[in-house]
Amino acid sequence: MKKYAYIGCLGFIAVITTEFGVIGILPQIAEHYRIGIDKAGWLLSAFALIIAVTGPFMTLLMSGFDRRKVMLAAISIFLFTAVISAMSPPFWLLMLVRVLPAFLQPVYIATALSVAVSGSEKKHANQLMGIVFIGVALAMVTTVPFATWLASVWFWESSFIVQAAVSTLALCIIYFLLPAMPVTEKKSYKSQLKILTQPTFIISTAMNFFMITAWFSTYSYFADYLNKAKGMDSTMVSYMLFLFGIIGVFSNWVAGKMLNWSVSKTTALFLSGTVLMPFLLYFSGNNMTMNIISIAIWGFLYSPSFQNASTYMISSVPGSLEFANSLATSFGNLGVTLGTTLGGWMIVFKGAAYNPWIGLVFGILAFLMIILRSILEKKAEKEKIILPCS
Repeated sequence: MKKYAYIGCLGFIAVITTEFGVIGILPQIAEHYRIGIDKAGWLLSAFALIIAVTGPFMTLLMSGFDRRKVMLAAISIFLFTAVISAMSPPFWLLMLVRVLPAFLQPVYIATALSVAVSGSEKKHANQLMGIVFIGVALAMVTTVPFATWLASVWFWESSFIVQAAVSTLALCIIYFLLPAMPVTEKKSYKSQLKILTQPTFIISTAMNFFMITAWFSTYSYFADYLNKAKGMDSTMVSYMLFLFGIIGVFSNWVAGKMLNWSVSKTTALFLSGTVLMPFLLYFSGNNMTMNIISIAIWGFLYSPSFQNASTYMISSVPGSLEFANSLATSFGNLGVTLGTTLGGWMIVFKGAAYNPWIGLVFGILAFLMIILRSILEKKAEKEKIILPCS
């Protein structure tokens, strides 16, 4: 039902605002705590690492609980940690409360997607999941740039106040508009873990990991990159985040439609940005007009990355939506961790201008995984044709 998809989308806005809301204020956090930008980057990468390590297990553990209660519990944790973070605690405590909601983030996403497609026809599943994933782009166009702008004109803690406000709204909407959704038939752990032995799923997982690593080697330091490599101030960075998000809302809608046509071709099309963007960003130099065009293209090609990666993985095991998506979320966030870590090192040792070239390397690896899966699937099709004939 579209109503449930839109509710899941709102919660996703709260989730993304919390996870990526720090991107625009990392330089301010580093300055406040007198630490390097690479260490401040751990506020993002540690969050992602927790998701990567615990996501599938937490999803399996919570798979038998009422879906409404699961979504409420997850958003409540996001709200609690945003409130504590807004109090500018010592850095170790800020790091601790940052990772707490990470334990339930993949559970929320998997549950929201499951709720969105419940009772719908299979042909509409990708479109409904696309509505949920639009929450990523909406956060990029509204809450994330607004939090960045507010932090630039007020104080950096205001970014977490925005996160708390969005989480409060999502909590109320889920509580009042989503009915109880008990799980009537719980799949066994064994049947769900079986997908880990399927070669196409393993390859799809690797593609997800490489693609997200490619994008986040630069995007995690969006503010720092535009500041150091392009000479933009904090206010201009917030405008660029807004542009990035506006384009992203449109591209998520486009991707949702295209995924119903072809999952692999759609994924490959948007993945091409990991190869294209390093050259666009390099040749745009400090020309403001060219940089605005480059950032618009970047936003279009980047924004559906989580949607494409998850759908690409799920398409290899369509019968295990929740567990497959939790693995997609986990390995995607492992990519966030590696991309953020490599990006931080690159900034420290070479400079922010070199970060997009990390994306080029991992983008090529992701393309190789798409080609490898295509070869395996064609081989399997040929075997199916030959067997009946023999």
